[in-house]
Formats: sequence, structure tokens, C-alpha cells
Amino acid sequence: MTRLLLVEDDQDLAALLQRVLAGEGYQVSIASDGQRGLHLALTRSFEVMVLDRGLPAIDGLDLISRLRGQGVTTPMLVLSARGTTQDRVDGLDAGAEDYLAKPFEISELLARLRALLRRHPDRAHTLPVPGGSLDLASRTVRRTRGDEVELSEREAALLGLLAARPEVVFSRSDLLDRVFDDAESETVVDTYVHYCRKKLGHGVISTVRGLGYRLGRIS
Repeated sequence: MTRLLLVEDDQDLAALLQRVLAGEGYQVSIASDGQRGLHLALTRSFEVMVLDRGLPAIDGLDLISRLRGQGVTTPMLVLSARGTTQDRVDGLDAGAEDYLAKPFEISELLARLRALLRRHPDRAHTLPVPGGSLDLASRTVRRTRGDEVELSEREAALLGLLAARPEVVFSRSDLLDRVFDDAESETVVDTYVHYCRKKLGHGVISTVRGLGYRLGRIS
């Protein structure tokens, strides 16, 4: 199934689109505000995203800019009641691949999504990690020596975030916000780093003293 992130604060429209998209073979995750959309987009893997422009917490165009700045390359389509030429230009300049004004026909939305996916036919869902590669879909690390290691959802989210930006040192507070948003203590980050190291070896995640964690070096 094609994994799609829908960021839409209109609950009725979101429910309608989820039903329609599920019937077309999409696996739909819904966020009702920009902050939740940011979290899901940074911690999970999607083939395509559909975002409303006027969102609570983080505006849709600001959300796109933040995701592009974090290296997220997933194709994005903006839905908006603002449909002037300048509005469309602003959406495309923010990093979206397509822009569809409300109200719209469902058939046109589906056609535009198919077009986006045709232009991105082989989007990678694996990321290199020390000693192998992380498959984000199955939450499995396939090691170069041939075996596979299954990760929990939180372990895969943590390792996936580090692997997506291997040059970045993430503080414990950053990781808490992006991966463990329902936890209160930063110690949960240390706990899951320990879990990943126990399953994959100590070198999979490096500690940068006084700063935080980063992906271990890939040989």
C-alpha cells in the first residue's frame, strides 16, 4: 500500500479523504495540525503527503519549508482555499510539487497524486546504518553479514531520524520532541539508545559528549 500523510484540520474533510484514499489503495495517516504533521513526517516514512495550507500550530507552507530544511524529499501536494496565481507560486516556492485549490474534485486530486507518484517511482525506504541498512517500512535492519534484526516502532523511529541526517548531532531534547513526544523525561532517549545498541552493536549510535547523539560512522 502507498503510505500517505494527510495534514488537514477540517475533520469532516479529513475523514472523507481518508475513506476515498483508502479505497484507492493508500495507507493514510492523519495529522490535524502542523506540529503533529511535522512529527509524523520526521519519524515515519511516506511516499506522498497532502497538506492543507491553513493549519493550526504551524502553517502549511512553513511546515513544508521546515521539512525540506530537514532533508525530507517526499513529494507534497498543497490543498488550500487560497487559489490565486500568487498563492500557487508561494506554495511551489515553499517546496511543494503541486497545489490544488479548494473546492476541488476528488477525481482531480487522485489524478494529481498518481502523477506525483509516477514522477517519483523509486523513492527509497531504506537508509544506510553501520553494518547494514534500515528498512523503514518493515522496521528491520538488514545487516551486511546476511541476518536481519527487527526493531520496535520507537527504536526504528529513533534510528531512522539519526540515519536520515547522519551529519547532525541531535540533543536529547530534540530527540525527545521528535520521537518521544508523549514522554516527559529525556531518560527515555537514553533508554532507547541502549536498546538499539543492544540489538545492533554499540557503534550504531555515537555519543557526542555534552551535545547528544548522532549516527555511528558507516564504514
